Amino acid sequence: MKVIAVIPARLASTRLPRKMLREIAGVPLLAWVYRGVRRCSSVAEVLVATDSDEILRFCEQQGFVARMTSSAHRSGTERVHEISTAIPADVYLNVQGDEPMTRPEHIDSLIAVMQGAGVEVGTLKTSCTEVDISNPSAVKVVTDDSGRALYFSRAAIPYDRDGLHPRYYKHLGFYGYRKEALDKFVRWPESSLERSERLEQLRFLENGVPIYVAETPFDTVGVDTEEDLRRVEEILRDAAH
Repeated sequence: MKVIAVIPARLASTRLPRKMLREIAGVPLLAWVYRGVRRCSSVAEVLVATDSDEILRFCEQQGFVARMTSSAHRSGTERVHEISTAIPADVYLNVQGDEPMTRPEHIDSLIAVMQGAGVEVGTLKTSCTEVDISNPSAVKVVTDDSGRALYFSRAAIPYDRDGLHPRYYKHLGFYGYRKEALDKFVRWPESSLERSERLEQLRFLENGVPIYVAETPFDTVGVDTEEDLRRVEEILRDAAH
């Protein structure tokens, strides 16, 4: 199974300007992500998909594979789809460019999900820490007994009506797609739930395409704010000592 990992990377970011090139422990965010994915031997190719000349130049300086993609794309999934029209593969991974704690185990778990019969879309979850249950930046997911996602939300789901303390799961920003799923995604209009939650994966669920979710013990912290940046830097510095 040929697997290509794509890291969508825009320079424009409203909450944290130029975040792809912001340094964490002396290393630009994008470099943390690229090197984390590159450590996985199951991936045939890792490339950055960007619409920024500056990011493209940075990748060239670092020896990273990168391609320019359309500035009209509204999501990382659309950017991955453009790559899928140019480079053939069995599975395309979408690794969010703001996941500096990416590690080979994440990629291996995602590839394992995509090897399931009939699986068009896969992603990851991990146990949600107490601090993230009520945090809208940490997306929660609930699944059925076969691992198919029932819903993703920024709200705390399931709702704990009777104080039973259910187990919460946090969704991680890693996706696997078959080409057919990407083709369908870009044909569909933005869905109502997607618009409400600002979660593009809900477009698949609203259109009847199941998303299979694997569990990983390795949590990550997606970087969207200055606070996230400092939090990740502290974690990575501690891990280095």
